[in-house]
Amino acid sequence: MAAVALLMIGSAIAHFASGNSDNAPTLSLQDPRFVMFSLLAMIMAYYIFVGVSRYLDRTPQVVIDHEGIALGFGRNARISWDDIEWVRLRRLGMRAQLQIGVEPHAFLAADLRLSQFNVDDSLRPIRGVPGAVVVRDNGLDSNAMAMLDAVKAFRPNLVRS
Repeated sequence: MAAVALLMIGSAIAHFASGNSDNAPTLSLQDPRFVMFSLLAMIMAYYIFVGVSRYLDRTPQVVIDHEGIALGFGRNARISWDDIEWVRLRRLGMRAQLQIGVEPHAFLAADLRLSQFNVDDSLRPIRGVPGAVVVRDNGLDSNAMAMLDAVKAFRPNLVRS
């Protein structure tokens, strides 16, 4: 993703700098096209930063072991098996997602700092279900099915359909 974003920024600059484009923005904050392209370039630069930082950070983001489930993603929270009420797999379109229901006191103690609006975050809350979190598997080494199988290996009684 970082390489594609860098390629898009470079190709837009090269296209407008070539002088062959009639729609090239002028280098002024008064030109709305310049402001728009600058904003889009900053967003792409952010995704370059996110892509490179995720590539360089090779620590496991989800660890399922005999103690419970450890969630990384900048939170570094461990939820013990005693605090987990249920685990299930749900599909969003073609993509499977692991949903984890946590007891309210443990959910608050974990301080996961979940946001409805963070589109590039792999941890999200479940709307209408307090104390539950969705783990999206994009960018991870294991998919959601493998994570569910790991939960089944340690605590099969927590798995719901």
